[in-house]
Amino acid sequence: MAKIVAVANQKGGVGKTTTAVNLSAALAVAERRVLLVDFDPQGNATSGVGLNPDGEQGGIYDAIIGEVPLGELIVPTALEWLKVVPATLDLTGAEVELVDAENRDNRLKDALQTVIDDFDYIFIDCPPSLSLLTVNALTASDSVLIPLQCEYYALEGVSKIVRTINLIRERRNPELEIEGIVLTMFDSRNNLAHQVADEIKEHFADKAYKTTIPRNVKLSESPSFGKPIVTYDINSKGAVSYMELAREFVANNSQKGTGVLV
Repeated sequence: MAKIVAVANQKGGVGKTTTAVNLSAALAVAERRVLLVDFDPQGNATSGVGLNPDGEQGGIYDAIIGEVPLGELIVPTALEWLKVVPATLDLTGAEVELVDAENRDNRLKDALQTVIDDFDYIFIDCPPSLSLLTVNALTASDSVLIPLQCEYYALEGVSKIVRTINLIRERRNPELEIEGIVLTMFDSRNNLAHQVADEIKEHFADKAYKTTIPRNVKLSESPSFGKPIVTYDINSKGAVSYMELAREFVANNSQKGTGVLV
């Protein structure tokens, strides 16, 4: 049975999609069966693995409105162990269509249950907002991975997503946990980046990943080529960092009895 992890932060531009795509790919390189669900209407995770979010192949929208079983929407990628459920342009209107729908908060959860035994990990790339889509993602998930940019408003951003997680835990999903906080866009030459890292480790000692993701040109370039960093430049600092994050992620889950060490 797959562990379902929402990659979420209500603040945009923090490396959320970059982390969802590249952690998924790094785990796939380590021969873990991974499904990446693009649940952000912008469709950046879809294009980031080389697919076109034009709707021709169908996507997660079709599953949550009940038109197509999710298993029929899974698309292969260049990595054998990584599969994707794309986002399409239709996802933009899903919230309006579902606002009065029965069981609206559980649509994604119900869809994922049909494929949960086919994967080791399912990652959901969430929209950068508190929306019906985000509520669906958090309701469906076992845990939340929070990417956090090393900048001035970082703690404010993490406090907002933690409040949202607590709200979902109280009302929708009592088993929801914080998987961890991963620091992104880290510039070792910047004193502020070190200060933010120290504060996060002080406030969230047991949840902050030791691995940090650096600012890296290759990491910024890879989405425009439709490739995760591990297939774009395996020797880059970005690729090395996400492979290390994958090892730490699996090691943490091994200690909880939900994974095997890479």
